[in-house]
Amino acid sequence: MPEPISAAAPKPKLLIVDDDHELCSMLVEYLGPEGFNAETVGSGPAALARLGHGPVDLVVLDVMLPELSGFEVLRRIRALNRVPVIMLTARGEEVDRVVGLEMGADDYLAKPFSPRELVARIRAVLRRVAGDGQAVNGIVQAGPLRIDLRARRADVNEQDLELTSAELRILELLVRANSKTVTRDDLMTQALGRRLLPTDRSLDTHVSNLRRKLLKVTDRVTVQSVRGTGYALVLTSTRSSGAVAAGAAEPTGSTEPTGSAEQG
Repeated sequence: MPEPISAAAPKPKLLIVDDDHELCSMLVEYLGPEGFNAETVGSGPAALARLGHGPVDLVVLDVMLPELSGFEVLRRIRALNRVPVIMLTARGEEVDRVVGLEMGADDYLAKPFSPRELVARIRAVLRRVAGDGQAVNGIVQAGPLRIDLRARRADVNEQDLELTSAELRILELLVRANSKTVTRDDLMTQALGRRLLPTDRSLDTHVSNLRRKLLKVTDRVTVQSVRGTGYALVLTSTRSSGAVAAGAAEPTGSTEPTGSAEQG
């Protein structure tokens, strides 16, 4: 059972972006007693205007919106800030989920959904943003990679990787594993806040995004797939010198997980 949010703490501010007014009203009524301050808008331009007036703690964003699609709204949000975003997608539309994650969404939920499930997803994402209760004053480092847990950012040689909260939490777990393999189950539960299901490709997509962002700034840090097991962080002195990570020797025949998560 999810832990209640402390009454002494300020209620997290949620922005729900959906043109289904009945759904929005129901969510506002449900989320209030759960400890959230939720407001709603019915279009992409209205969402962007609201975000321009002041910060929120999390955005719940429908893919199908009038005027601007949810994807375009997400793209514009990510050009400005890293507020956590949970996308609402059509049931069975895997392409929407993958595209949303690749564009920087932190999680997704397929319609129709239960409000209870949405609350669980919101709490999981907010825990990631807060560091999941871990000491937030420390610096975690691996080679040229530096994670500032207080600022919730990662950089390589002072170049910000611009990670989402999910990508940052995955990277933190891999760094803390000290080059050893972290299983897909552990990454899923500890980074994304839910158990791994056979059809869920969100972890693979987040890892793919993380790899691309690392590759933009360094060739010394990469996330390696360990066949049938999980992922490990690999450090190299140069691209040609080979892996030096003790617990992540290059597995023979290692391949990326199948599916659409590893495009490009």
